[in-house]
Amino acid sequence: MSTSPLGPAAATAAAVILALPHPGAALVPAACVPSGQDSRGRSSVDAGVVAWEDETVFDDARTYAVGQWTSGQLKKVAFRPDTASDIADLEWNDINTGAGQWESVLGQWSGRPGTDTITLNSYYLGDSRSRGTTAHRRRVATHELGHALGFCHKPMTVSSIMWTDNAEAARFGIDQITPTDRTHYHQLWG
Repeated sequence: MSTSPLGPAAATAAAVILALPHPGAALVPAACVPSGQDSRGRSSVDAGVVAWEDETVFDDARTYAVGQWTSGQLKKVAFRPDTASDIADLEWNDINTGAGQWESVLGQWSGRPGTDTITLNSYYLGDSRSRGTTAHRRRVATHELGHALGFCHKPMTVSSIMWTDNAEAARFGIDQITPTDRTHYHQLWG
């Protein structure tokens, strides 16, 4: 039974409004697997900007990834090449190996003191390689750039470009950021 003098529809609308977070309320960061939370402190963002340097043989994938993380209402973090007068926040690199720590690794973001790195592995992503398609390269670059924004790996119970397994993301048709990723962006960056 509705307690609103305007009837059940008004009571439902009021309940929805009350369930929305207060504009000044702190948002809870999204959970990570195996543990942790999304974090601005584990990102490559400096004063709302990620200035990047160097090129990758996968520049198309980098351009696509930046477009994904700046589309629609995702405007809190800007991406741009670095200039001679500033220090890069993020460096793009390539590697070509399937050995050691790079066995089955398509790409990797590494946060470190100074300039962070995203490394894309042409051993798997290069033309005529096992994952050497434009879609795989773009998916990996978008995922790694998500790490540069402070996002962690997400459980496979939610639709996200931040799944650990690129092959599973491809199998489920996750080729770009999802509505869940957009929600996580707004939770972390506003």
